[in-house]
Amino acid sequence: MPRACLFFLGLLVATLLPQSVRAADRTEQRNTFRAALAAATRPPEGAWKRYAAELDASYPLYPYIELAALREKPQRLRREDVERFLARWPDTLPARDLRETWLRELARREDWATFRAFDQGSKDTGLRCDALHARLAGGDTIAFEADFSGIWNGDRALPESCDAAIAALRASGTLDDARVWERIERAAAAGRADAVAQAAALLSGAARTDADRVTAALRDPVATFAKAKNWPDTARARDALAFGLARHARRNSGAAETAWADLEPRFQWSEAQKNRILHAIALYRATSYAPDATARLDALPASADDDATREWRVRTALVARDFPRALAALDRLSDTQKADPQWQYLRGRVLMKLDRDAEARAAFEQAAREATFSGFLAADWIDRPYSICPDTLAADAAAEAALAAQPDLVRAFEFRALSMHAEARREWNFAMEKLDPRMRRLAADHAYRQGWYDRAVFALSADPETRRVYEQRFPLGMEKQVRREAKAAGIDPAWAYAIIRAESAWMTDARSHANAYGLMQLLPSTARQVAKAAKLRYGNANDLLDPALNIQLGTRHLAEMAAVFDGSPWLASAAYNAGAGAVRRWRDARGSLEPDFFIETIPYKETREYVARVLAFSVIYDWRMNERPLPLSSRMPRIGQPWRAPPPDAPRKPVVCAAPAADAAS
Repeated sequence: MPRACLFFLGLLVATLLPQSVRAADRTEQRNTFRAALAAATRPPEGAWKRYAAELDASYPLYPYIELAALREKPQRLRREDVERFLARWPDTLPARDLRETWLRELARREDWATFRAFDQGSKDTGLRCDALHARLAGGDTIAFEADFSGIWNGDRALPESCDAAIAALRASGTLDDARVWERIERAAAAGRADAVAQAAALLSGAARTDADRVTAALRDPVATFAKAKNWPDTARARDALAFGLARHARRNSGAAETAWADLEPRFQWSEAQKNRILHAIALYRATSYAPDATARLDALPASADDDATREWRVRTALVARDFPRALAALDRLSDTQKADPQWQYLRGRVLMKLDRDAEARAAFEQAAREATFSGFLAADWIDRPYSICPDTLAADAAAEAALAAQPDLVRAFEFRALSMHAEARREWNFAMEKLDPRMRRLAADHAYRQGWYDRAVFALSADPETRRVYEQRFPLGMEKQVRREAKAAGIDPAWAYAIIRAESAWMTDARSHANAYGLMQLLPSTARQVAKAAKLRYGNANDLLDPALNIQLGTRHLAEMAAVFDGSPWLASAAYNAGAGAVRRWRDARGSLEPDFFIETIPYKETREYVARVLAFSVIYDWRMNERPLPLSSRMPRIGQPWRAPPPDAPRKPVVCAAPAADAAS
């Protein structure tokens, strides 16, 4: 974007903001807002009004103060209070939030007439079901296909608010047993025992018994298999066992194999039931590289084969170094898989092993068109430049001015300034719903220019039209800090950047299900150990939300992982994701494999894809920082071979835009 446009945009934002929230007054206004927001949710009631009176009424987040007060005790909400708030702040996220709070309260009160007066539709499943309940209470009828199929045709348990609609549809006969069983089968295939049990409660008699067996098979397969010796040989009984065996195989393929050997002769299995069981056992025997994995995969009937089992035929052959079989497995891939650079590259590697160099080169040339892990490696094998085709976003001063004045975005950026990141993202997402694709791209670019990198990364990576907008998708945020800490830790800054990008996509407050925090997703226990060894300050997990400290500790932890694995960036990346213990196990079992084959045969899908993503990101960041990146292959020493960062004068790869590429480095 031209700098003149950026200047104009910044000037416009400054002009549009009220005088009271500019420059010197802004900090005072923000402090007052924080105090008012806190007072709105604690006694004495109404104390927030004193603080709110000190705020300029045009302060962007002003409505959130009254919203907090109104939502604090929803059971005391009055219709006139809600109507007044909605009238003052129409078409805003605070208005939507209060409306939904009010609707839930009306549903609790069973005031369905008022509910219908305020309901404007919602994406929330519970409120959608409440709306159906309101219609029923008003004497309307509801239809399964038009009103409920979108809710029913999932695989997760439904909230209690759906009970009234379900009861009405059951009574009308449109939600019949056949549809209940369809839901049970979807939920069972997804391993969701709670959803199965919920649907089973709608059945009675023998059907209920059959459905309860499915629930039991998912929750306690071992006990269920023992009881199954006394079950009748019915289709539903076999279905329950098939679901249970498939689920059990995921957890313990050996135990599932033993149970199947016992149960198989006792029942007359249908082809579909056998396929479900055999597929699961074969797949999970393969992912653990069991001795019988190849035999299990080869014995699968064609009707039980899918993309997952086809991929694992390739991996088990690579582990066995059986390259003719690997090529045969590659030939069995689906057309979609064959078009993927990942499998094109592996085909080239296998063909090289079979001394079919001309065919290998053709496969590499195809893969090398893409700016991906496989594409970069393919280019290395045939000594070609990397194909990276950068694109830019066209500037539009008028559109940028409109974005700067968009109230939802103004609130989003103000929340971000207050470090209220979750609230900022909610306002951002609300704003994006109102924008067309072109304006969303400009908004993402605006976020990038303001240093809100994660919004740009997510928005532009999800848009097929902007996959090649590398500047915004791979931000060089905190560059001095990253370079300094990477140097102090003795690691490549491009690698550090790649880890940040892969771990958090620049969300400074990211927190994972595993309780990892911040930009580089550190566990508090790991952070404590690293801080102690490096003599860095660290108090508690919340300290990891400080980007500077997170980068300090994260780069040092990355260096520790590298030290464990002879300096190898790719093995250290695997350890950063899966833990050093898991990588040691894989190394001990398959450490003689070449690095690219080893990465492809990592058992954990998440780690396999993570390592490839980090290595590709390292190349892209290296290119962004140095114009010519180090060859990806130079970052991939063989296991056991000590690795050190190449010297400053090491050969680097030229980068060209060989052809438009559907860049998958996202």
